[in-house]
Amino acid sequence: FGSRFSASSPQANSLRIVPPHSGSAAMDSNAPKLAKVEKVLGRTGSRGGVIQVRVQFMYETSPELAGRSLIRNVKGPIREGDILALLETEREARHLR
Repeated sequence: FGSRFSASSPQANSLRIVPPHSGSAAMDSNAPKLAKVEKVLGRTGSRGGVIQVRVQFMYETSPELAGRSLIRNVKGPIREGDILALLETEREARHLR
């Protein structure tokens, strides 16, 4: 099989070969981290449209975060035992008053 682009075309330089997924966390540092909802803390927001929950990170997707827990705000229906896919794991929500 040949390439669609000749070696002198500008597209040839922009093509790159992506190696198969090796399962390392370093390659997927921006991959979503799974966290299980431990407890629903209550509703927040001006109209109660946001639910505050305590989540605990799961070992399967992020061994370095396993067991760590955070308080997060979730929009939409949620209950204990649900699993969230979190793109950002550093920020923690402020506690309800």
